[in-house]
Amino acid sequence: MTMNWIELEKVAKDWTYEAAGIIKDSLAKPIHIEAKSNPNDLVTEVDRAIESYFFDKISKTYPDHHFLGEEGVAEELDSLEGTVWIIDPIDGTMNFVHQKYNFAISVGIYHEGVGMVGIVYDVMSDELFHAVKGHGAYVNGKELVPVKERPLQESVIGLNARWIVDGKHPYRNPLLALIRDVRSVRSYGSAAIEIAYVAADRLDGYLSVNLSPWDYAAAVILLEEVGCQASTFQGEPLMLLTPSTVIVGKPHLHKEMISAYLGEEQ
Repeated sequence: MTMNWIELEKVAKDWTYEAAGIIKDSLAKPIHIEAKSNPNDLVTEVDRAIESYFFDKISKTYPDHHFLGEEGVAEELDSLEGTVWIIDPIDGTMNFVHQKYNFAISVGIYHEGVGMVGIVYDVMSDELFHAVKGHGAYVNGKELVPVKERPLQESVIGLNARWIVDGKHPYRNPLLALIRDVRSVRSYGSAAIEIAYVAADRLDGYLSVNLSPWDYAAAVILLEEVGCQASTFQGEPLMLLTPSTVIVGKPHLHKEMISAYLGEEQ
C-alpha cells in the first residue's frame, strides 16, 4: 500500500498537540530529574512518558512502522529500512527543567532513509513547524518562502558556546574564527528549534559539534523545502543512526562555512 504522507502528517500533528498537552499539564507538578551521560545531560519522567506515548500510538496504529527515540523505549535500530519515526519527546530538556520554555517535540518520519514528514513543535510558543517532502514547509499553516542568502559577515548563526571554551577541543579555533567573522551568534538550547529557525529565515545557519539523530531528524526535512542544506562538518550526508557533527544553512553560507572554516579533518 502506498503511504499518503499528507494524511500521515495530519495524524502526527494531532498526536504532537496531544503530547504537548501532557507536557503542559506536567509543569504544574514536581518533576523528577535525572542525569544520563553527564550532569548536564538531563532526562525527566516527562521525556520518557511522551516517548512512550508516541511509541504506543505508532505501534497500535502502524504496526509495520519502526521507531527510533532518545529515551530507549524501543529496541535500537540498525537500519532505516521501511518507515521509521525518529522522535525526540522533549528537545531542550534543560530548558524544560530550568526555564519551562524554549523546548520542542520533534517528529521526523523517514521512508527507506528519505525524510518524508518533519514536525517541530515549540510547545510554549505554540509554533508548529511542519513539512511534507515536496509540499513546502509551514509554520502554523503559513507557508515559508525560500530563504534569502546573506553574506557571511551579515549572517546570524546558532551555536552553543560550550564548544569554544574548551581550549583542547579540536574545533575550537575554526569555530572562533567563524564567530569573529559572522554578524552575531545565538543559542536557544534546542537544536530542533534552531534548525527550524534556519528554515524560517530567523537564523542563517546552525552548527553543533555533536548531535544525535533525534535532535535534527525532523528539522532537516523542513530545510530541503526552503532550499537550505544540512551535512556534517566535512560536507558529508548526515547519518541518521549515529551521532555526528551537524552544520545547516542557506546554500552559499553552508558551503562557505565548510570550505573556509570546517572542511579539513580536525
